Amino acid sequence: MMGGMDPEAVKGAVALELRNITKRYPLVLANDRISLQVRWGEVLAVVGENGAGKSTLMKIVYGLVRPDQGEILVDGQPAQITEPREAIALGIGMVHQHFMLVDPFTVLENIVLGAEPRQGAQIDLVRARAEVGALMRELEFNLPLDTPVEELPVGLQQRVEILKALYRKARILILDEPTAVLTPQEADELFAFLRRYVAQGNAVIFISHKLAEVIKLSDRVTVIRDGRVVGTVNTPETSMAELARMMVGREVILSVEKGPASPKEVVLKVKDLRVHGKDKKHRLNGVSFEVRAGEIVGIAGVEGNGQTELVEAITGLRPYEGQIEYGGQPLRPNARAAREWGVSHIPEDRNARGLVLDFTTRENLILGDHYRPPNAGFLGFLDAERIEANAQRIVEAFDVRPRSTDLAARRYSGGNAQKIVVGRELSRGPRLLVAAQPTRGVDIGAIEFIHEQIVRARDQGTAVLLVSADLNEVRSLSDRILVMFEGRIMGELKAEEATEEKLGLWMAGVVA
Repeated sequence: MMGGMDPEAVKGAVALELRNITKRYPLVLANDRISLQVRWGEVLAVVGENGAGKSTLMKIVYGLVRPDQGEILVDGQPAQITEPREAIALGIGMVHQHFMLVDPFTVLENIVLGAEPRQGAQIDLVRARAEVGALMRELEFNLPLDTPVEELPVGLQQRVEILKALYRKARILILDEPTAVLTPQEADELFAFLRRYVAQGNAVIFISHKLAEVIKLSDRVTVIRDGRVVGTVNTPETSMAELARMMVGREVILSVEKGPASPKEVVLKVKDLRVHGKDKKHRLNGVSFEVRAGEIVGIAGVEGNGQTELVEAITGLRPYEGQIEYGGQPLRPNARAAREWGVSHIPEDRNARGLVLDFTTRENLILGDHYRPPNAGFLGFLDAERIEANAQRIVEAFDVRPRSTDLAARRYSGGNAQKIVVGRELSRGPRLLVAAQPTRGVDIGAIEFIHEQIVRARDQGTAVLLVSADLNEVRSLSDRILVMFEGRIMGELKAEEATEEKLGLWMAGVVA
């Protein structure tokens, strides 16, 4: 994959160097004179809180964003990268967190799209198949080339994304949160591939919020805080606690501190729940479980196995067949009725379900309760003074940055927008909290705080249903864990019995 170069001859030489990269936006200095190096033959992890500037920096490297100043060198030579095509020509590939695939196209069509080999004016699919097949054998990947991508599980879709980059001769591979949609076993397979890839003399930039993965995979770690490089450390010489301290600027408790649960009455009862998709196929097929006051029940599983449909049915957003009861009373599919009963919902997609992007912070913080006291008086008029005071309290408590109640939601980084949603839902004092991906895209310091608040809600008698693609989050927060696969519950375990291996097998549909 190095075009004939000897891996040992180039190992340790600088593959990519950034010098004083600066990028300003109207309200924030995203990158402030950032300099870093990644070497041939290594995995460099880039970590930092949400909004630290990691994504902006990688978009600059890949040509999606232009810096205000600074210099990029590839293999020691100055490089002008103003669009992805120029980055690809320099051997830089990027696997985005949200896959850039055309769902109806086959695996083969997606891999060669935009770089198709030609015979005259015609696309040479025979040659394309041969080239992709040879690349798959080299990488030890096995993909059905004639299958539409939309029919593949997410773990295989990610391999298609990697093949797209390497088909274009990428020698420097950027991966943005690559394990967010993988089972533990799939993540291990990805890491094994990346180690083989760098052993051949290539370079990897690995972006992840999961510090355990950073320690496991990387050779060095560059930490970014508030748009600046805090430092670069050799991975064997650091720890998760040290990296967290560098990221946040203070000591961070990485483990969830909670006592044993004291479950009481059943708050949520789901029995034989079935939900159909637009294609008339079952998205949920006979799901049954209970959640009691004073306990956290976690739902583990690779995204796309019915978790979204389950959450939407429980919160009144989707019609269903079967039975859902709150406190012994049947629920009709009505989001307002659910909220008035005492259900809080942290949605997995904050932009689609959690926020009105053109509304201000204070307006978003009353969504769903805007017509009720204390936000509205007897005649329904909004109480501006109380709404402002409540908004200021939540913004301060959840460390929303910038500290503004007037800013439109679309102006916030993803993590700060998530804090607005989480703050609103937890501040209601719910009887049932349905938390879907509650810390997605959130700083490590804020994750600590959100976890503390979820445990506090449990200890105050709230029933909590936690749905998360982060297996560590599910294991550390939950009192009981259910695993979903293809719309069914594969099994249930107490948190102390839930090993990563067993959960991973169930998440892949394997009953051990």
